[in-house]
Amino acid sequence: MPELAEVEFYRKQWNPGLGHLIQAVRVHPRARVFRECTVSLLVGRLTGAMLRSSSAAAKQILFRCNGGCWLGIHLGLSGELRMEPAGYAPHKHDHLVLEQRERCLVFTDPRMFGRVLFDVGRTPPTWWTRLAPAILSAVFTTEAVAVFLRRHRHMPVKAVLLLQERFPGVGNWMADEILWRAAVHPKRPAGTLTPAEVRSVWRECRKVCRLALATIAGRGRYVPPALNVHIPGSWLFNHRWEDGGRCPRTGGRLVREQVGGRTTCWSPARQRL
Repeated sequence: MPELAEVEFYRKQWNPGLGHLIQAVRVHPRARVFRECTVSLLVGRLTGAMLRSSSAAAKQILFRCNGGCWLGIHLGLSGELRMEPAGYAPHKHDHLVLEQRERCLVFTDPRMFGRVLFDVGRTPPTWWTRLAPAILSAVFTTEAVAVFLRRHRHMPVKAVLLLQERFPGVGNWMADEILWRAAVHPKRPAGTLTPAEVRSVWRECRKVCRLALATIAGRGRYVPPALNVHIPGSWLFNHRWEDGGRCPRTGGRLVREQVGGRTTCWSPARQRL
């Protein structure tokens, strides 16, 4: 599942199309990505419209168009946004193509777990406004994190960090990175964290989000995170993907097991249970 920085990276891929008219819209109307969208309305309203702005929040992307049109993209497991030259012929998995005079904006999703959302109105649709406040916003406070951890006190803290209603955009590798930096074992019940540990988790959530946005979303082309491109060697990130990795801070062996249904990596020497 794409995480905060990957979603921000893909948002930028369509930005060259902002301020330009959409001359035609090509779709695979029966594709599963349109399961929450009226395709005829989308095609009719976007044809001749202009893309005005783009935003990313949690794991969704929003494009505002003139005429009160709101286009949403959820990337799912395998979705990507990219730009192709004018006259591009869509491939099998290109389910939405916005044709402009000088380019084509393409949404491709081989596994079709992603979604295309569309609405018309003067204000942003509820599927956008109901998203949780961003981790880098002023609303994301230590108090809010503490309350949420107590509410899910019996769950492993790793599983709690993956709940999007409080930690929007955090996925598997980011949760591992946050807990490793905070020196908190992923299996700890969320309700057992001390006030100092809660503050540390809050601080590392914000730090990892800022660093991920700078190193992944800020690069010129996308490379899957597991290839460890442009990620400093001091991160857990570069050592978590294979069995037998070593902690970059202690030098001890890393452990990889299932926690909360997700493959989880931690350093026993640093993150004590």
